[in-house]
Amino acid sequence: MTYTLRFLPEVEDDAVAAYIWYEQKAPGLGAEFLRTFYGDAGKLSENPLLYPILHLKFRRRLLRRFPYAIYFGTEEREIVVFGFFSLRPRSSGHPIHSPAPAVVERV
Repeated sequence: MTYTLRFLPEVEDDAVAAYIWYEQKAPGLGAEFLRTFYGDAGKLSENPLLYPILHLKFRRRLLRRFPYAIYFGTEEREIVVFGFFSLRPRSSGHPIHSPAPAVVERV
């Protein structure tokens, strides 16, 4: 079964914020981050059911190389990426991202 992939706008905004943060740490690292983020997210469409359900109908994929997780749900033939979170503690300076409750309810 083929799935389409959709990102909520807040998730893409968060990815850009993380890109800026990494680019400030080392030139080129932000671009590598975006390649990893979109590459790993794109692989969700191959088999989203491979990732276990964490809560209700929500699943998670960990990014390679970067301490972030992509949270998504599936409906029919669509994957909706609704969250993108740093796995680092707040004190590390990494951007912390969390979806608004209304965003989670829509998925």
